[in-house]
Amino acid sequence: MGGGAEKTRKQVAVIGGSQAGEQELIRAEQVGFLLAQHGAVLLSGGRGGVMEASCRGAYNAGGMVVGIVPGSEGNSYLSVIIKTHMNHARNVILVGSADAVIAIGGEFGTLSEIAFALKSGIPVYGLSTWNIPGVIPCENPDEAVYRAISDP
Repeated sequence: MGGGAEKTRKQVAVIGGSQAGEQELIRAEQVGFLLAQHGAVLLSGGRGGVMEASCRGAYNAGGMVVGIVPGSEGNSYLSVIIKTHMNHARNVILVGSADAVIAIGGEFGTLSEIAFALKSGIPVYGLSTWNIPGVIPCENPDEAVYRAISDP
């Protein structure tokens, strides 16, 4: 074992729909790539759409990608799979494990994750997502990632 404490890496959950438009998928992949470049751990629901695109971006940049999946399987870009067998109830575990959340698009599952995060005091940065009090809107993936990894 080495001497000295290693700084803990930021854990950022990237949330969004399993069905997403092309722009959302492009933004999600950029977010994942940038998070990995900055040494953050990407937390994901581990399925398709925004989740898979962000995981692919982080994976391609050599990042750590943790999937907190509803059953026992996830997308092919996950470094670690947490098999919850909890379906939507896993959303609480996903956002509760994050230091920050980046929401990209999304439907009611994403809204529930946003609500859990905000209720827990975890900052949520949004890219074309729910426009509700507490969600900090961002213009692009660079801004969302910068804020997620920089804000206390």
